Amino acid sequence: MRLLALWLLVAIWITVISALPRLGPFNHQQRLSPPAVRESQRKYVIPVFDPKPSDRADEIKRNRKGYLYGASLIGNTSYFPTGDLGDPMVKEHLDLWYKDAAWVSQKVVDEYQSVAATISSSGGLQNLSSFNLLYDGQWEATLPYGPAPGAQSNYSQDLFFSMERLSVNPYVVKRLHPNQELPFIIDDAIVAVLAPGWNLEMLHAGGRLFLADHSYQAKYPKVEGKYSSACSAVFYIHPASREFLPLAIRTNVGSNLIYTPLDEADDWLLAKMMFNTNDLFHGQIFHLANSHAVMEALYQAALRTLSAVHPIRAFLDRIMYQAFAIRPVGEDVLFNPGGFFDQSFALNNEAVRQFATEHYPLSAGPFQSNYFHQDLVARGLLNCTYGPALASVPFYDDGDVIVASLRRFADAYLRAYYPYESLIFLDTELQNWISEAANGAKVIDFPSSPLVSRDVLLSILTHAAFLTGVSHHALNSGTPASTSGVLPFHPAALYAPLPTTKGSITSLMPFLPNTTDALNQIALLIRFNRPKLEDSDGNLVHMFSSPKFLAGGCSAVAHAARLFQAEMLEISGRIQGKTFDDSGLAQGMPFIWRSLDPSTIPFYLSV
Repeated sequence: MRLLALWLLVAIWITVISALPRLGPFNHQQRLSPPAVRESQRKYVIPVFDPKPSDRADEIKRNRKGYLYGASLIGNTSYFPTGDLGDPMVKEHLDLWYKDAAWVSQKVVDEYQSVAATISSSGGLQNLSSFNLLYDGQWEATLPYGPAPGAQSNYSQDLFFSMERLSVNPYVVKRLHPNQELPFIIDDAIVAVLAPGWNLEMLHAGGRLFLADHSYQAKYPKVEGKYSSACSAVFYIHPASREFLPLAIRTNVGSNLIYTPLDEADDWLLAKMMFNTNDLFHGQIFHLANSHAVMEALYQAALRTLSAVHPIRAFLDRIMYQAFAIRPVGEDVLFNPGGFFDQSFALNNEAVRQFATEHYPLSAGPFQSNYFHQDLVARGLLNCTYGPALASVPFYDDGDVIVASLRRFADAYLRAYYPYESLIFLDTELQNWISEAANGAKVIDFPSSPLVSRDVLLSILTHAAFLTGVSHHALNSGTPASTSGVLPFHPAALYAPLPTTKGSITSLMPFLPNTTDALNQIALLIRFNRPKLEDSDGNLVHMFSSPKFLAGGCSAVAHAARLFQAEMLEISGRIQGKTFDDSGLAQGMPFIWRSLDPSTIPFYLSV
């Protein structure tokens, strides 16, 4: 058997070598430069076609000594790079980030003063409608499109609140299987009013119930003088209208009140605000543990195992632009004690670290189970077999076409360098990367080695690009300033103790931020935005169009990059062209959601 296996390997090797002249992109008339100049004059090539394997081996040996796994930042998630090569790389990323963020950071300070003067001259924030003064005609440089259309006028609608779970933060809600226990009981008399002819058990048995659960936040430490609940919200598909609507919200703190749409208007609106406080915290820290921590681990494994001229390394180099700046910046100015986060959010910087540590191994960190379609199916939001389909899932509608385009580019990219699938198995650097990612960098739920399938590798690259160029911006970048953090409906903290009984409040204003706190929240969230991207090559449209990236490739990759760019522009036009229909809805929502517009979101992990 051993002799047979040996002859088989020899036969494969002979086949590969004999095919060299027709296996692009390597051209035998080209000769790769020594390692010292590969960064500026490189052509991507897999190891079996590299005419200088010893130079390549020396480079990787240096990388393994110079890129070391250091302690995690902002909770116990993934390693952070250190070492003789890792430390200078982090500094380079920090320099790029501060240069990238400088303009918006200064403009926020300038515009803050203008907004403060407007509020002061108007007598301050006196009622819910006066919060519009914080946005109308303001932040023209840093938030040029303002809050999402409908965000200021329609937020009291229940459909607004529920559909945010399928767009603004789509990573929490999941369908309750009929065999799952209900999180809490809702009176059938209430259900009968909201869904005539149905009771709670009927909705449950029919696969029509959904849960968005933030009860875990009850144990997290808070900033003194700020308040927060730990809400669990149950939603349902209406039997007649098919709309996705809220059924009840339980606070899970204090008196553990259960609110429903049949409560007094202020009680119910406060309950939705309490949930949004929890949800805003979740979205901001989940994205950190999901996109940043996961991709940093995957990239560190690549730095230690792949030559700079390896096509997979080039792909990751491109999408991981300035990526290692974010966690150090977070430690220094955002999640430091008394820093920007503590100034606005109810749950403090220690809660941030606790959330990241707890949720990274369970929900945020797993690689394959968070693939775009796989995750939505697992949570019963797509292709559900035990309940009716949701009428609209905007995150899926917009994300699906982008993910499909990412996958088409990645497929063309891989076929350019691995025209025969057997080359994947023969790529020693690639195999080392797969092993290193799982065993060295500790990427959770990563494909096992040896990797022999092009389709598996394609899914890895597609998900990597999805995390940096799509998922990150669904939760962060411009999303908090334009939707998930727009006041008064989305306070980062509550400013009065939570009610102990329903029907006891006479005004919502004591629970909401005053002018200074409101401005601080808006200014913080706008700092995450990158408003000048639309006119630059840093947006998703240009993810694979960098001259430096394309210079190392081949004509097939350049062609695929042009196709990707055209597809992103078409998708951008479609998203920018969204309008309200005759029912006042867009994608079934009373607001227009444009968070995944490829022209306005970065291709990289921006903040």
